[in-house]
Amino acid sequence: MTQHNRALSEPAAMASPVADAQANPPDLVPHGSAAHGEEFRDDLRAPGALNAQARKAMSAQELLPFTQLDDVRSMLAMAQTGLLLAAAGALIVGLWGSPWMLTGIALMGIAQHSLFILSHEAAHYRLLSHRGANDVLGRLIGMSSGVSMCTYRVTHRLHHNNLYGSEDPDTAIHGGYPRGRAYLLRKLAQDIVGWNAWKTYAYFFGAPAINEDTQRAIRPLDDTSPQLRKAARQDRYWVVGAHIAMPLVIYAVAGWQGLVVYLVVWILPLMTALQPILRLRAVCEHGAVNDLSSPLTAARSNRTFGNWPNRVLGAVLFPHHVNYHLEHHLYPAVPHYHLPALHRALQARGVLEGAEVRDIPATLHMIFAPRKPKATSGSSHV
Repeated sequence: MTQHNRALSEPAAMASPVADAQANPPDLVPHGSAAHGEEFRDDLRAPGALNAQARKAMSAQELLPFTQLDDVRSMLAMAQTGLLLAAAGALIVGLWGSPWMLTGIALMGIAQHSLFILSHEAAHYRLLSHRGANDVLGRLIGMSSGVSMCTYRVTHRLHHNNLYGSEDPDTAIHGGYPRGRAYLLRKLAQDIVGWNAWKTYAYFFGAPAINEDTQRAIRPLDDTSPQLRKAARQDRYWVVGAHIAMPLVIYAVAGWQGLVVYLVVWILPLMTALQPILRLRAVCEHGAVNDLSSPLTAARSNRTFGNWPNRVLGAVLFPHHVNYHLEHHLYPAVPHYHLPALHRALQARGVLEGAEVRDIPATLHMIFAPRKPKATSGSSHV
């Protein structure tokens, strides 16, 4: 398997983590430079040989405006998520003891998912323009939800570089669809009662589930630079320490009553309401695709406009423009707030003709379709 860097489309945001994002723009990574376990790379495997071609849809100069970071817009996104978290918490407390409290728990899961997306931005060095501030804030956001952002950074790099390949740590989640309505409903039911939460956090701690086709357990920290490996391991200690310390501090300050409120308002939604959202989004992004040769068809963008099902489902599954997923795979250096404009630019060039761009109900129809024959199914056991 031969892989190498590309200056055009692979961001310095991942290729040079010690440099400032504005001083080292994403189109200036030297072509053919040595891999250091940090970079995005052209995927030259088969299937996948068309990935590099698809990523040349825009020149480096054309792409540059879309990669510019805007700290104000990121802060507004964080403020929006913060308001949603506060509203969900107030709803849970205000409806305490009532069955309607479940509405607040569901809303909290939606808000926590929005936090996960911001942590994803930070993992790509796209949250804040200052690299150090980006990492501090991204780690705090991840830590609040029990996620090691630095570990996710290296796991997620493998997903981008090896989409649907044997080295893709996400294939165990989204591969093999459609698997039948009963299968996906059963998984979502297990998620919502917290049965699968441990697998989610194992993934975010660098131990994704086994790919059933290859029977291979991906260990992302084995394929990353010493610098990022060290940061990931240290970050995991901080996350574990924070989640041991937090309940102890709350108990010391507010007693058993405060501890129960913390567990119900914050931990319970993390273990339950958040879990089916994470799964369903991942499957909507990559599940039930038919052509793995290009990110235009191996990743899917889901419309969150045009009709009320798109808008309602989009608000739950796709905060912060994360619905533009194939665009994100083409150009990971583009921050979330520029993805709609990037989508329009690619559409105007005719790049998205035949691409996986669908209304959300159409995507759901595909992923809930009858199970594919065993010989053509993909990989999943999460």
